[in-house]
Amino acid sequence: MSGTDIVLIAVQAFGGVALFIYGMLMLSRGLEKISGGKMEKILSGLTNNIFKSVMLGAVVTAAIQSSGATTVIIVGMVNAGILKLSSAIGVIMGANIGTTVTGQILRLGDLENSANVGFALKLLTPTYLAPIIAVTGLIIYMLSKSDIKKNLGEALVGLGILFTGMLTMSGAVAPMAELEAFKKLFSALSNPLLGIIAGAAVTALLQSSSASVGILQAISSTGILRFSAAFPIIMGQNIGSCVTSLISAVGANKNAKRAAMVHLYFNVIGTIAFLTVVYTIKAIFGFPAWDEPIDMGGIANFHTLFNITVTLCFLPFTKLLEKLACITIRDKSSSEEEQGGEEITFNALDERFLKSPSLAIQQANNAVVTMGRVALQNFTGMRKLYGSEFSEKLIVRLNDNEEALDRMEDRLNAYLVKITECELTDYENRRVTELLHLTSEFERIGDYAMNLIENAEKLHDLDVTFSESALRELGVISDAVQEIIGMAVDTVKHNDIGLAFKVEPLEETVDFLNETLKARHIERLKNGECVVESGVNFLDLLINLERISDHCSNIAVYVIGAQKNKSVLNRHEYIQAQHKGSDKEYLDLTEQYMTKYTV
Repeated sequence: MSGTDIVLIAVQAFGGVALFIYGMLMLSRGLEKISGGKMEKILSGLTNNIFKSVMLGAVVTAAIQSSGATTVIIVGMVNAGILKLSSAIGVIMGANIGTTVTGQILRLGDLENSANVGFALKLLTPTYLAPIIAVTGLIIYMLSKSDIKKNLGEALVGLGILFTGMLTMSGAVAPMAELEAFKKLFSALSNPLLGIIAGAAVTALLQSSSASVGILQAISSTGILRFSAAFPIIMGQNIGSCVTSLISAVGANKNAKRAAMVHLYFNVIGTIAFLTVVYTIKAIFGFPAWDEPIDMGGIANFHTLFNITVTLCFLPFTKLLEKLACITIRDKSSSEEEQGGEEITFNALDERFLKSPSLAIQQANNAVVTMGRVALQNFTGMRKLYGSEFSEKLIVRLNDNEEALDRMEDRLNAYLVKITECELTDYENRRVTELLHLTSEFERIGDYAMNLIENAEKLHDLDVTFSESALRELGVISDAVQEIIGMAVDTVKHNDIGLAFKVEPLEETVDFLNETLKARHIERLKNGECVVESGVNFLDLLINLERISDHCSNIAVYVIGAQKNKSVLNRHEYIQAQHKGSDKEYLDLTEQYMTKYTV
């Protein structure tokens, strides 16, 4: 075989690898979108039940076809405090089992070399299965309007491309079986150390154990790969898969780094133990198939057997793994912990979640809810300043909250923009647009709460107080505004369109209270019952309270718009439709609120 032939074979082989990896990415992306982040969200509710953790880790990885994505998401969850390190250990172990599913699918390539294959089985060989799956997926993708069906079509096209890449690789390396150098290479890899290094290096480079196992399966089609060489290579592939999680842990907190170290220790210790047992058995009893060729099915089975066996062996020692990771990544000093404390709020907006846009969007939604809660805290704190609980310490704390809101808005906007750079479904695009609006609305509520706090400071500095009737009226409208802020926060937290519909009747009640109290206070000013300084401040208070209520109404409208498949719902049209009074439920709610907040 000439040098030119070898170059052409290499070009074809690398082209097959490119197709294979691209198909795997498409398959993984499509399956992840179908899951809609639901499986990842389930992980956040895990308890310390190790069996449940392992099972869910395996299911999630099998569903999104990427152990790398699963471990990166787990590191992000631990970093954000959503998942405990002890629970993450089981998920990581389960991810190693879930990643073996790809190899089991690819073993269909063995049917290509079967002599007696009927028509039905012939259709299952990659040669025919690849175009059937790809064409089916393309038809579904082009003709469907729903996101779920489009994502299914994308996943099927990806699977078809994956099989095509496998066929291209297998066809390219087939002539290499005649080369003596090629045979010597895989003979040398029978050396455990060389095999492990080769497997780890390729997997680290591709950042996918599924892809490196698939390439190994393609090479096995030549018939020159023996079990003695495949065995250490597969061991090394598991170690190489840890690179992705180790890279993702850079810059994370100590527990997230420990989660990545658990993944490394699990695979390294498991490999050493497995190698020791296998080579000991070989030395004493021998392995009949040790020097026999291994096929795609044999590689898939051994990969699955290794990961299941190691996981079962480690189940009683998860606490030991956790302790080993804690020894490696030690606790920071108390001063360092204090310095890092203020960033806890932002840990939920972890860029690791961008591997799963639906999960990243959920985390952003949680951060928006946190903004709403902080704005509500500032409002309730503000109310104390108009009573007998005025204190400088409280004002300092409320100012700190306002600064935190501003930082959260900046961080959220930047994070949401990064999410838009991912490949999103139509629904996910609407959700990002909605969250960008909601972030701004809650920040504005915080600003108006600060206006009210500054008014309280002015009154205190001037030693001016409101009359008893003014304070009583202020309490009524403040109760209504406090309730509407709480409703807005809960609407976003639960994405509850039913609760969102209840916001506008309360907003209309606040508008009515605002106009009524303005008129009453002007009468008090005319009659000399209030001094000018307090009168002006009271009217400013009413304006700010009414505007807070307006922003809560905006929040409800954005939630309703997203649920109704509209990027933006025209607020004025919606409110006018509501105020026409054609909706009996709306009228009944308005009447209830008017009765509840009567003056």
